[in-house]
Amino acid sequence: MGTDTETTETATVLVVDDERDLADLYAAWLSQEYDVRTAYGGQAALDALDEDVDVALIDRLMPQVSGDEVLEHIRESEYDCRVSMVTAVEPDFDIIEMGFDEYIVKPIRRDDLVEVVESLLSRSTYDAQLQEFFSLASKRAALQSQKSQHELENSEAYSDLTERVEQLRTDLDSTAEKLSTRDFEVQLRKLNADSA
Repeated sequence: MGTDTETTETATVLVVDDERDLADLYAAWLSQEYDVRTAYGGQAALDALDEDVDVALIDRLMPQVSGDEVLEHIRESEYDCRVSMVTAVEPDFDIIEMGFDEYIVKPIRRDDLVEVVESLLSRSTYDAQLQEFFSLASKRAALQSQKSQHELENSEAYSDLTERVEQLRTDLDSTAEKLSTRDFEVQLRKLNADSA
């Protein structure tokens, strides 16, 4: 996923629910802002998944292939998408080990669903920007430790690198302003888990 997917192209949202009316309702709520795919069950979700999906909204309780299995497939296949479970199942301790980004208990209002999708897309943008920032900052630090100030000042590539690092710093600040306190808590937990 690119760093500015939601601003440069329409994000793709996959709505998965075996209740057709509910899936269609969610799709209608989101279709003005996003490219929406609808899957009326777990197997249909597996068929609809690909690298273009940015956010998946998945019902947990479905016959044949459950939402938990769809989530597991997404993570095992390493699709770069955010996942929200949208379900009538009250959360229990089993959710601690599950690899979703958000958990919503039905019934859900339109504004809440739209807000969740926007939040998940902001988190994805922040993730991508943060990863690129750390990568470029590391390269810049390596060059600073090995090259003289004169060499650095006369390198167009180093100048471009420094400019990109500063632009990313600005972009991160801008994206961070869109994130809620809860989003930050999720990002911190993710960073802690990645570094463990």
